[in-house]
Amino acid sequence: MKILFDQGTPVPLRRSLAAYEVVTAFERGWGTLQNGDLLRAAEAEGFAAIVTTDQNLRYQQHLPSRRLAILVLLTTDWRRIRQDADSVVKAVSLLSPGDYVELTFRSLPKAEPR
Repeated sequence: MKILFDQGTPVPLRRSLAAYEVVTAFERGWGTLQNGDLLRAAEAEGFAAIVTTDQNLRYQQHLPSRRLAILVLLTTDWRRIRQDADSVVKAVSLLSPGDYVELTFRSLPKAEPR
């Protein structure tokens, strides 16, 4: 499966998705594309899914007509995503064309006062 990481998606997450072909929008030269143009470009290039942190995407685009799956990470905090990377891998493995999935992450443990 070919997956596109949108701007804002932590690149180290790529290591957890080693079973997939992961490309970033920046690597493709698509770092400045707006959402609609980015989705069209990704579909035209055969991407099966996009992983993004853009929580407004569903309000800005008509998603039911899309062929690629969209996974929205509801945080950009790499520490939180890293501790739950298995949830991302599972969510990606369950994606089907046209899916829109929002993935929440548990909070980091609070530090004990000294």
